[in-house]
Amino acid sequence: MTVSGMELLRNGTAARAALIAVLAATLVACGTKAAKNDTFSLSALASVEGPSAKNRQILVPQPSALKALDGDQIVIRPSPSEIQYLGQAQWSDSLSKIVQAKLVQAFENSGRLGGVGMPGQGLAIDYQIVTDIRSFEVQTSGADTAVVEISAKLLNDRNGTVRAQKVFRAAVPVGGSGNPAFVKALDAAFARVTADIVGWTLSTI
Repeated sequence: MTVSGMELLRNGTAARAALIAVLAATLVACGTKAAKNDTFSLSALASVEGPSAKNRQILVPQPSALKALDGDQIVIRPSPSEIQYLGQAQWSDSLSKIVQAKLVQAFENSGRLGGVGMPGQGLAIDYQIVTDIRSFEVQTSGADTAVVEISAKLLNDRNGTVRAQKVFRAAVPVGGSGNPAFVKALDAAFARVTADIVGWTLSTI
């Protein structure tokens, strides 16, 4: 190999090493980049009292909701006609999926049913709990207040008729300031609504 050829080889090796070092530094920087938003979820109720319905199995489909609600952003409502989103905060999943999962857990934790599940789990179903999220927001037009409103229908899965339907609503004042205080109030309002839905369902079926 000529001298010039050896120099080209050395230069090419050095260039490749430099490129690898740059790529490694970029990957490290990406891996350690801090998240832009704080991520929150909702609590599952430990237990709900109600009549035993061990001979019943229920299905909890994913709730319906307007597009403004059904995302991973946390809704703030300064007025009845205006929607904003809580800065630097997000839900851990779409709101409807979180609500569905927590409702299933609340029914399971009650220990009062023969079975509860989501679509696709192969249960022989007696009733579906069909829900619609109407409000899941912090209203700031007056004193900051978390408001959760969910309508529920008990659908007889055998014949498609609605056994009962009801709207559940809870309002909880926000205590303190900052994103955790807003989410804590929403979590408390949701806990009340969830307890009411589970108790009502057990009493009705």
